[in-house]
Amino acid sequence: MVCAVTLLMAYFNKARCAGAPFDDNGRSTIFDSVKDSTVCYSDIQFLWLGRDINEHVFPYLSGGITPDGALTGGAVEYPVLSGLFMWLGAIGAHDDAAFLLHSALLLAPFALLTAYMLGRMGGRAALLWAAGPPLILYAFHNWELPVVCAAVGAAYIVTTMTRYSLRARAIAAAVLLGIGFCLKLYPGIFVLPLLLHVLVGESEPGVDARSPRPFDVRGAIAVAATAIGTVVLVNLPFALAGYEGWRASITFQQLRQADITTNSIWYWGLRPIFGKTAADEAAFQDVVSVASPLLILTAFALAAWLGWRRFAVTGLYPWIGVSGAMLCGFLLFHKVHSPQYTLWLIPFLVLLRVRWSLIGVYLLADAAIGIGVFRYFYALGSGHSVELAENVVQFGVWGRAALLLVFFFLFIRAKPRVRVSAADEFGPDRAPVLAYSAL
Repeated sequence: MVCAVTLLMAYFNKARCAGAPFDDNGRSTIFDSVKDSTVCYSDIQFLWLGRDINEHVFPYLSGGITPDGALTGGAVEYPVLSGLFMWLGAIGAHDDAAFLLHSALLLAPFALLTAYMLGRMGGRAALLWAAGPPLILYAFHNWELPVVCAAVGAAYIVTTMTRYSLRARAIAAAVLLGIGFCLKLYPGIFVLPLLLHVLVGESEPGVDARSPRPFDVRGAIAVAATAIGTVVLVNLPFALAGYEGWRASITFQQLRQADITTNSIWYWGLRPIFGKTAADEAAFQDVVSVASPLLILTAFALAAWLGWRRFAVTGLYPWIGVSGAMLCGFLLFHKVHSPQYTLWLIPFLVLLRVRWSLIGVYLLADAAIGIGVFRYFYALGSGHSVELAENVVQFGVWGRAALLLVFFFLFIRAKPRVRVSAADEFGPDRAPVLAYSAL
């Protein structure tokens, strides 16, 4: 119920940018004049034009990408299931206001389901998702809610459905992670810690978790194969029906540069070291294109290794904590850190016991980005002084980066928030297994 109220606030926040009168393309005439100054911009409304969504063209089957990175025809920059949601939201819409409304109605159930699952797993801490500022700011900023729901659903299956074997739960979760990959990629990185969790297994009730257990190699392989198979099964029809349009989404992300719109440490930290010429800009982008993926992969490997060390001490592999740490590494070092990515992180702050003071500081830094960056763009475009707005953005970028680094190490050692009442559903003898699964 709280989440539903928050979603209404989130919709009306974005709807301030939409409404009659409309131009010939169905674009709200007020959009360009108020989207930054009043902080009501959304990618959903913006992308009504430029991707043939307003023409109701089914995505990926036509179009492609130009050498300079411009998408054409029905190509969009997101994985195939997100593109499908974009197309579904446009059905029956003839202007960007209707597209925003239809998309909100399509996405809202995923936020509600996420709230339910987090509530079952984390208790009242789930209010951080259901009533937190990020949901108001970003619920309908982009198409993030289905992918968050898929990632949380994977954790929910493994954590709560302990009447089934760990291998069976993990395989079902791998399907959701594969679907999540086809929505926004990032849940795919959680397959590694999940299969490691399956590999080492979980102890039986009443048995010391540090007691030796045989490795479930077949189970770990089955998890990986299921996730990969899901991704292939979802993508293959699109690739076969329109390869150029399907491939364009991948090429677009490869060509995207770390610029003022990406809110990353690369632009605000590394870019000032380079000069202002075109050659300097090219050199900067070349460095980022190598350093960013290298550091991301290093962070993934470090998180998995630290999780293994934790397993050596406790006898339990903290797959949710390792997943959260890997996400922190991705958010910290990726060349793009859009404000709405905070929705990806919030479930880990619910499921893992992290100091509320740290969470509060992170939300403050996030709000500095989510609000400040649009005021910064407004100041740049209107000729007003940008010093204050730029300082707010810088606080958001570096405050968020610092907290992501702290969370990276905290998540792996953090205790899970597992509701004691879970024993009522699964029996008192199953409660320890539930806690171990969350670890």
